[in-house]
Amino acid sequence: MWERILVILRKEIIQVWREPRMRGLLFIPPLLQLIVFGYAVTLDVDNARIAWMDNDGTPASRALLARFEGSGRFQVVATPHSEEEVQSILDHGDAHAVVRVLPGFARDIARGQSAQVQILLDGTNSNTASLVSAYAGGVIGAFSRDIMPQEKNGQTIRVDIRGPGGQMPSPAAAVSARTRVWFNPDLRSRNYFVPGVLANILFMVTLTLTAQAIIREKEIGTMEQLMVTPMRPIELMLGKTLPFALIGLIDLVMVTAGALLIFRVPFRGSFLVLLFSSALFLLTSLGAGLFLSTISRTQQQANMASFFFSSPAFMLSGFNFPIRNMPQAVQYLTYLNPLRYFMEIVRGVFLRGVGVSVLWPNMLALLVFGVAILGMSAVRFHKTLE
Repeated sequence: MWERILVILRKEIIQVWREPRMRGLLFIPPLLQLIVFGYAVTLDVDNARIAWMDNDGTPASRALLARFEGSGRFQVVATPHSEEEVQSILDHGDAHAVVRVLPGFARDIARGQSAQVQILLDGTNSNTASLVSAYAGGVIGAFSRDIMPQEKNGQTIRVDIRGPGGQMPSPAAAVSARTRVWFNPDLRSRNYFVPGVLANILFMVTLTLTAQAIIREKEIGTMEQLMVTPMRPIELMLGKTLPFALIGLIDLVMVTAGALLIFRVPFRGSFLVLLFSSALFLLTSLGAGLFLSTISRTQQQANMASFFFSSPAFMLSGFNFPIRNMPQAVQYLTYLNPLRYFMEIVRGVFLRGVGVSVLWPNMLALLVFGVAILGMSAVRFHKTLE
C-alpha cells in the first residue's frame, strides 16, 4: 500500500515542480502576502498630522505646543486662525486633527481653575481618529500633571474632543493612569497581522493546490488511467493530498522564518505546538480541496470555488476584524469556521507564548472539523471515482 502511495506522491511532486504555474503558487503568493501585510498594511499612526490653533497666545499654550512637537508622534502642518481655515483643513484631509487652545488657558491655570483644550478629529478613519485622540489625551494629561501643584487636586485641563459624532468625554487629568501593555508592548499592528498571514497562506495554498491537482488529472485524461490500476481510491487520495501537506508545512516554516528575521515579530511559544496545530488544520484545508475537486470539472471552476469558499472563511476568522465587534448572529456563525480556531492558535503561540494547556479547546475543534470535513470529502471522492 505505502509503496503505491509513495509512487503517486513522487509523481505529484515532480508534476508540480515541472509546471511553471503550479510552481509559482508554491512561493509567490506566500511571499507577496508576507511583504504586503508586513510592510504596507498597518494600522499604526506613528506620525499624526495636526493643525495648531492657539487662541490664547501665552507661554503656557506655547509650552503645550512644545509638548506635542516633542512627543515624536505629532507633526504640526498648519496654524489656522479662523473657523473657515479649520473647516478647509479637515475637508481636504490635510490633518488628522485640529488642536485648539481656547482663550483664557493660561489665566485659568494660574487661578487654579479647569483650563480647556479642544481637539477636532477627522473621523473618516475611525481607527486613526481613536489613536490620535488617545495620543493627544496622553500628551495633555502629562502636561497637566507636570504643571499642576500637588495640593490643587481639583485643578485639571479639560479636553474637549470632538469628531463627526459629537463630543467624546475625556477623563480628568488629575487622575493619573499608568498603562502596561502585555504581549505587544509597542502596539505594532505588524505583530498582529503577520502571524495571521501564516494561517491564511497555509489555508489558501493547500486548498487551491489540492483541488487543482485532481482536476488537472481529469482534464488531461489520466484519471481514467489511474482508476484502472490496482491502486485503491484511498491510496490515490493520500498520494494526491500528502504532497501538498508537505508543501504547506514548508510554507509554514518559510513564513515563520520571514516573520522572525525580517519583521522581528516576537515568537514566545513552542514551534512544536504550532507545527502540530498546523497538521490538525491541514485536515480541514486538504479535505476542502478534495471536496472542491469533486464538484468542479475544470481548473477555472476549481479556482472560482476556492475563492467563494475561502473568502468568507477569511473574513470571519478574526484576521482583520475582531470577532467581538461583529453582530451577535455573525459571532455564532464564526464558530463553524475552522480558520478562526487556527488563527487564535497562531497568535497565541507567537504573541502570548501559551501552550497546549490554554490552546487545547481550539486544537480539539480543529481535530473535529478536520476529521469531519476530510471524511465526508473522502467518501464523496470515492463515489466520484466509482
